[in-house]
Amino acid sequence: MMYIPKIQDADLKRKIVLIRVDHNVVKKGKIKDTYRIDASFPTIDYIISKGGKPILMSHIGSPRNKETGIIYISEETSVTPIVKYIKDKFKLEFKIPEFKEQKLESLKNLKNLELLLSDLKSGKIDGIYLPNTRWFEGEEAEIGIREIFGEELSSIADIYVNDAFGSWQPHVSTIEPTKHLPSYAGLLMQKEIENLSRIFHPERPLLAVVAGSKFDTKIGPLTALLEMADHLIIGGVIYNAYLCAKYGIKIKGITNEDINSALKFVNLAKKYSSKIVELPYIIESDFLNEKKNGNYRTININEIKPDLSLNYVLDVAPESFIEKEVKNIFRNTKTIFVNAVMGYTPNFAEGTIALNAIIDENKEAVKLFGGGDTLQDFKTFLPDIYTNALKDEKYYFFTGGGTILKAIQKGSATDLEPIKALIENKRKFVKNNLGSSV
Repeated sequence: MMYIPKIQDADLKRKIVLIRVDHNVVKKGKIKDTYRIDASFPTIDYIISKGGKPILMSHIGSPRNKETGIIYISEETSVTPIVKYIKDKFKLEFKIPEFKEQKLESLKNLKNLELLLSDLKSGKIDGIYLPNTRWFEGEEAEIGIREIFGEELSSIADIYVNDAFGSWQPHVSTIEPTKHLPSYAGLLMQKEIENLSRIFHPERPLLAVVAGSKFDTKIGPLTALLEMADHLIIGGVIYNAYLCAKYGIKIKGITNEDINSALKFVNLAKKYSSKIVELPYIIESDFLNEKKNGNYRTININEIKPDLSLNYVLDVAPESFIEKEVKNIFRNTKTIFVNAVMGYTPNFAEGTIALNAIIDENKEAVKLFGGGDTLQDFKTFLPDIYTNALKDEKYYFFTGGGTILKAIQKGSATDLEPIKALIENKRKFVKNNLGSSV
């Protein structure tokens, strides 16, 4: 953390502070879970308490059609529900700039931004919340318009703060302002990086539990975790692909592409085979989207034979977690990293429930959970344990599971592009002010 510029080092009094947050919690116009918003508020409150004037910005969803490139502006990906939540819970009046066009090329398309900036400076409002950053043409652009959008964002502020650890992509709102403004890591960003170090430098043994839907997106972090962790457990669709690759079976819905990626991992993992903990019981179902009595069954992977064809495998059976070897690993580990939903929820949730329950039984271990669906399902299926975990110093819930995996793959949080941009900004600032290289 010593090389990363911190917001605590900034003079915020009467400064307009552009803050990149990760409030990507709106789906179809409604907030799924407020955790990321709540987690960012210590930074926002700190800025206001020091006399700063906040402008918030975040992306919401993926409004750009990947095939046509057309950006769809709608209430489904609007920041409006977030602004309402901020007002209701924190009693702060944030205003969203108005616009008429259904295409936002730049800040110039915002009708009343200058008026709102005036109101912010005079204290008539508590803050400004810019429209979804991905509504703007420049946010995900490669060249040209990218730099123009970055300069525009920088022109409305005195200071830039990145508090969006969960937004690791090098888009304009996470990178470009650092080229023009004094830039700092927010309190949440600092907290996420500090807790990430507990994975890189864990109290051992370290157990990692990772699940996902596409093996090719997980092979990098899984390979890194094989080297870092003492034990690795795989769940979800990637576990199905792993079973297909290792045991020569077929599972409905698992593509050849996933099996080929899994096969590469299986070959890479041979020298680490003792680290991989295979959960022995899986749930096979005749139906993908519903759970019907008599149409799903428990299978022991130790009894499967090559060329066996299975229907959909939609969960890890709870019996897996009472196996002596598996139970002892969970009982004796000192650090647990979890970025996993084990089954096809909500119908097949027993594996995820059993996983989170056995983790909670180990009261001494540090428990580090990735964000997104990992937290949402924990909260949904084990609300009492989740509520207690929020107050337990042995638990830490990251706001971005994908970011954690990306950092693990790269080997360091400081290799993520937005964090590298903050570090480079500090180097440039020191060089310009001291006249020496750093």
